[in-house]
Amino acid sequence: MLEASPNAIVAVDAQGVVVYVNPQVQATFGYERDEVIGQPIELLLPERVSERHVAHRNAFIAHPVARPMGIGLDLAGRRKDGTEVPVEISLSPVETSDGLQVFATVVDITARKAAENQLLQSQKLESIGRLAGGIAHDFNNMLFAIHGYSELLTQDLAAANRERFDPDRSQASVTAIGNAAERATALTAQLLAFSRQQVVSVKVLDLNDSVKAIEPMIRPLIGENMKLVLRLDPAAGHIRADVGQIDQILVNLIVNARDAMPNGGTVTIETGNVEFEEQYALEHFDVAPGPYVMLAVSDTGVGMDRATREHVFEPFFTTKDVGKGTGLGLATTYGIVRQAGGHIWLYSEPGHGSAFKLYFPRVDAAVEARPPSISTPSVGVGTVLVVEDEPAVRDMTTQLLERAGYDVLPVADAAEALASTRLVRPIDVLVTDVIMPNMSGIELAEQLMDRYPHLSVVLLSGYTAETLDLERVTARGATFVPKPLTSNQLLAAVQQAMASALARSERR
Repeated sequence: MLEASPNAIVAVDAQGVVVYVNPQVQATFGYERDEVIGQPIELLLPERVSERHVAHRNAFIAHPVARPMGIGLDLAGRRKDGTEVPVEISLSPVETSDGLQVFATVVDITARKAAENQLLQSQKLESIGRLAGGIAHDFNNMLFAIHGYSELLTQDLAAANRERFDPDRSQASVTAIGNAAERATALTAQLLAFSRQQVVSVKVLDLNDSVKAIEPMIRPLIGENMKLVLRLDPAAGHIRADVGQIDQILVNLIVNARDAMPNGGTVTIETGNVEFEEQYALEHFDVAPGPYVMLAVSDTGVGMDRATREHVFEPFFTTKDVGKGTGLGLATTYGIVRQAGGHIWLYSEPGHGSAFKLYFPRVDAAVEARPPSISTPSVGVGTVLVVEDEPAVRDMTTQLLERAGYDVLPVADAAEALASTRLVRPIDVLVTDVIMPNMSGIELAEQLMDRYPHLSVVLLSGYTAETLDLERVTARGATFVPKPLTSNQLLAAVQQAMASALARSERR
């Protein structure tokens, strides 16, 4: 039976040395049987985890427990040619006449991972559509406020009204415009996070921070007749996951909760710490023992019967009307949680609402600290070349820098920039948009950095860093700042760039 298994099966002794492999090992890993027998099991693991695996292996052999398939751990194996293959592994300890041996069944999940990634991307596109519709109302309110206060400000500053000019009232209009723009900026940033390709960027996250960050976007999704309650445990630990995927999970669950409460109700988001003990894990085949962080989303809606609960995580399964859902939301959520090494449970009864509880492995690592803020100088010194094809943005950027004290040379495109730099004294800092016609800001930066070795570069773009080929210039010291940005952020970036330019000039 072992020899005929379609999956690779490897047995090791108490010292972690391979004592048996079946024929499928060669198909999965590329090794002949004789090349594996007698070698440590770490031969089949990526080098980055080999040393850590020795401790895990010894701990397992000291307390061997059978772990059936489906524990939700996506691991990687190493082929003979050095490439990695995504795998799932189940372990079975067996007492033999030669002592304890551990049989590992290894399943190559390359095809499944590819299908999951396609599923995630497909559902992300649906999420973007849902978000666009859900927050359109909020965006319209912001635009109405900006447009309305702009008209009031224009009236206040008109020549006919100068005798009755009230500076406090005009200042209030400006403040209201700024507040509305900040709200629009936050929502735009969320949409950009969703629109990027499904490239997983795993980091140590604080779930509470993730919930608070996305709260302004999900509140408009639930509607005015529903209540959103946050119960975030301040002691909730950290997890290792992709922040964009956590946002995607929350949007999926919030949208489902909203749809389950056509007459209104309450959506509750909770966080907390949970410890799964060994005995509990043995009774629940898809659970690995250890510490977890819980993220729960519950509603007071119509609930689900048993038949619905049994199929709810299947792709394309939906109870919604045609055109109101593809059935990918919960399937995607399930895939993301499993990909992070976590588990998901659903509690629901007809007429009693639903609760989705997601458990992510807790990690002791600290959340990455944000870089310290840079104070902007009262008076800037130096020459800044501003390259921006949008006239309004170019004019605004020029005024900000000139008021800060910089000599500013504003131009509309890369060709004009290259021509202008030959007619004036050397530029200290280049501030350029990335996406421009004919020549990109990146190409312009490369040419000017070659021409002026002391030049510092600040790149601006409304596109996310993941979609731009920034490495060519960031490796040479250029700084990328995403749009939209505040005046303080722009001045801080230019200040830092100017300091770098002066330092390089002094060294020369």
